[in-house]
Amino acid sequence: MQIEHLNKETTDGTVRNLDALYQLFPSCFTEAPDALGKVHRAVDWGKLRSLLGEYVEDGEPEKYDFTWVGKRAAQREAAAPCRKTLRPCPEESVDWDTTQNLYIEGDNLEVLKLLQNSYMGKVKMIYIDPPYNTGNDFVYHDDFDKDYSEYDKHNKFEDGIRFWKNLDSNGRFHSDWCSMIYARLMVARSLLTEDGVLFISIDSREITNLKKICDEVFGEGNFIDIFNWAKTETPENLSKKSKQIIEYILCYQKVKDDSKFRGVRKESVSSNGLLNQPNAIGVLTFPENKVLTSIPNGIIPPGMYGTDAYDVELLEETEVKDGLFVKPVILRAKFKWSQAYLKNEMDNGTIIRIPTMKFSPSYEKKEYAPEVPANLINSKVGVDTNENASGYQLQLFSKKVFNYPKPVSLIQYLMQFKDDNQEQPYYVMDFFSGSGTTAESCMKFNQALGFNHCNYILVQLPEDLNEALTNAKNPSEKEIIQNAIDFLQEQNSPVNLCELAKERIRRAGNKIKADNPLTTQDLDIGFRVLKCDESNYKPVAFAPKDYTQESLDMFLDNIKEERTGLDLLFDCMMRWGLELSLPYETQKVDGCTIYNVDDGNLVACFDGVVTSAVIDAIADTHPLRVVFRDSSFTEAAQKMNNPQEREQWELAHFAEPKDCAAKLNLFELFKQKCGWTDQEVQNNVRVI
Repeated sequence: MQIEHLNKETTDGTVRNLDALYQLFPSCFTEAPDALGKVHRAVDWGKLRSLLGEYVEDGEPEKYDFTWVGKRAAQREAAAPCRKTLRPCPEESVDWDTTQNLYIEGDNLEVLKLLQNSYMGKVKMIYIDPPYNTGNDFVYHDDFDKDYSEYDKHNKFEDGIRFWKNLDSNGRFHSDWCSMIYARLMVARSLLTEDGVLFISIDSREITNLKKICDEVFGEGNFIDIFNWAKTETPENLSKKSKQIIEYILCYQKVKDDSKFRGVRKESVSSNGLLNQPNAIGVLTFPENKVLTSIPNGIIPPGMYGTDAYDVELLEETEVKDGLFVKPVILRAKFKWSQAYLKNEMDNGTIIRIPTMKFSPSYEKKEYAPEVPANLINSKVGVDTNENASGYQLQLFSKKVFNYPKPVSLIQYLMQFKDDNQEQPYYVMDFFSGSGTTAESCMKFNQALGFNHCNYILVQLPEDLNEALTNAKNPSEKEIIQNAIDFLQEQNSPVNLCELAKERIRRAGNKIKADNPLTTQDLDIGFRVLKCDESNYKPVAFAPKDYTQESLDMFLDNIKEERTGLDLLFDCMMRWGLELSLPYETQKVDGCTIYNVDDGNLVACFDGVVTSAVIDAIADTHPLRVVFRDSSFTEAAQKMNNPQEREQWELAHFAEPKDCAAKLNLFELFKQKCGWTDQEVQNNVRVI
């Protein structure tokens, strides 16, 4: 039986697009040979065009389109597969074994691709605060078919990767920024749930271009609004034309639905009247012993009551005793509510008062449904400014260490827009996570709810703070960056932004628990640290003339020597689409480590020779998926085929050597132990 190898790279984005198109138009697919004669599936454009009819643009010279230099290259970059991996770092994490949160270091485009298998369609909210295109601080390492020769003085190299600083002298100043954000949004969209929302903070320099890009990636019909956040109450007087008070937050939904966003919640007041002049006359019956009043004790006869503005008729006699109507109150008037609505409100705890002989009912709800949020976000809805966020750092550090962090209250406020109060936890993602504000926002959001309702996935490039210090021009910015460098050096930590953000999250989590000891015993303040790195596997593709004995040996074990079993486990989880926060256990059998992820969801063994005892232990877990190291079976096969070693190996690993001939195929043995058919083994077992 030929067991498949687990993929070593992410799926090509073009293949994903073809899969999606096939679901809609299977009749438009055919087979065609490529340049090497290999047959592959292809789109029959003629059939597809006939199905789309008049809605196909047929090359007219004029059409509405938004484009820039490098756009096609950005599309190719977004679709290109990624061969890298995410390596676990338990020693840098908090509550590694139990937390559901992830902090991932690396280039966010590569990380987004790597997360697609595990998190496609699972992220409820994405918030990002990408670098603004100021000409100073926009640094990235994409290479969208640029001619760098004329810009080499702005390049820097780090670990063999070319980084690009987008100065305003660059002739592609806007195009490069558009390419950077476009590619990332194309991949990020696939991670959102169907009703998921995207928020992007941006200033006035690129908002026009960003809006057009989002219209293309998400669809103009899924645009929600441009929210205006009052970022400061003390704007600088640098401009001769206007003071910059607000920043913009673009909001899109993956598939716009009819649900209401949740803004602020009104406080309960007793001045909400039930009478409404434009409404038709109706009759409401208020039940006995439910309606409060200030009318003195006594019997009240039927008749006309009310005010000059409202006529209210009491249809039947009623009675008041000790501040309560002890008989039903039946009124005819112009009411806001129906009888059914009145009953539902009272069943849910709404208090009804008829305070005076005017018989004008009012209501006081136990709690109000949140109002739809206004597109102005400021202190009136409880959201702080940049000044507040900057000062808040001093509650976590002795000095300010972050420039321009977003306030926690801003992201908390955005999180409640699409929170449906469902018990099922959901994911919030920030792939320009910077100072780690989104992590603290999720922790405080959960603390306010009283349970772990949302989990976060943060992604950040480990930007060199020494480089940032060199590039900073503002003296106050330099001072804060130097504070950060001094702090990290005192901690003997690498001097980069990720190390600083992780420490901020640790301190913020501890502070939340210290401030709320009675309600945060089960609050998840941990995070698993993963780092984007080169593949776990050695390259094994050689031209025939390049084959050596060393390269042939590599086919027997193509895994890099420094990679651990945990590295391989998380790579398998990622490739097979398991969430990277799932719990796992280990056990030792015959000197081999067996990893059991999520109680049998994935079971893996990467050590030594896979023996009967190892397979027995794996079968006992009732696994859904199993992964082995290919070389384990190679070693076993080599030993089994060596006559001098076979007997000794059989005695060591099998209870009955005479049965060993029936167990030469270890996959057959595995099939027997697990009770799987050939097809189940084919589907559920992989090797690396």
